[in-house]
Amino acid sequence: MTLPRFLGFFLLLGFASSAWADKLKVLLIDGQNNHNWKATTPVLVDALESSDRFAVTVSTSPARNGSKEQWAQWNPDFSAFDVTLSNYNGQSWPENVQKDLEKYVKEGGSLVIVHAANNSFSNWLEYNRMIGLGGWGGRTEKNGPYLYFSDAGKLVRDPRPGRGGSHGPQHEFTVKLRQKDHPIVKGMPAEWKHAKDELYDSLRGPAENVEVLATSYSSKSKKHEPMIMTISYGKGRVFHTPMGHADYSMRCVGFYDVVRRGTEWAATGKVTLPLSNNFPTADKVVSVSRK
Repeated sequence: MTLPRFLGFFLLLGFASSAWADKLKVLLIDGQNNHNWKATTPVLVDALESSDRFAVTVSTSPARNGSKEQWAQWNPDFSAFDVTLSNYNGQSWPENVQKDLEKYVKEGGSLVIVHAANNSFSNWLEYNRMIGLGGWGGRTEKNGPYLYFSDAGKLVRDPRPGRGGSHGPQHEFTVKLRQKDHPIVKGMPAEWKHAKDELYDSLRGPAENVEVLATSYSSKSKKHEPMIMTISYGKGRVFHTPMGHADYSMRCVGFYDVVRRGTEWAATGKVTLPLSNNFPTADKVVSVSRK
């Protein structure tokens, strides 16, 4: 290798290293879920990394039948990342991992919750405060109120008794903006069509410091259910979307943009990513092509 080519090689390495350093570092946690995480994690990684704004590291937990030794060795370093994204729904994490996540977010870290990640940890109070609302796992009025919009466009905190979490058959549904000027949703159509998905309804929880940015009407609950939310927890920012049941649900262009922008906002408090040119309309679902 001649000297100019040798120098050029190292300059290229330096440029690549700098480009990587400029990206937001995402820790994506999976390993257990009542959904097919092995199919959805690659889609989430593609949604983020194809924007050229994120570098994703996947941390896969031990399996449900994992040994004590395996669980003792699984200890994600949340503080090494700009934001943590959970694609996890399974058995409780070790207490030290729980405490690490609490400390990380409370002191200014960032968390992203996608779909069934809000089913997890119904008995972990601080997790429920972080995510605002959750479903299943034995959640009831003891976990907090239902949160939804009325037909009149008012946010309702409903403390009536009942289980938390439900959904009807999968279908395409409309996402309606409620806070059109928030950076995550700014520029989106007032209403847009999302791909076939589970429309979660009747979520409930502490619902502290929650801002609902968009809803979808559930014909099952007869309520306008939260679909895009932000939550403040200590000094940290949390982005939460109940959308994303399956890989085909996540391949919605609208979902890609929601996750990208929500993750960037959680990490930085700002959104620089533009909407896709082919963002869905009020009457048309647009999906990302399979690779």
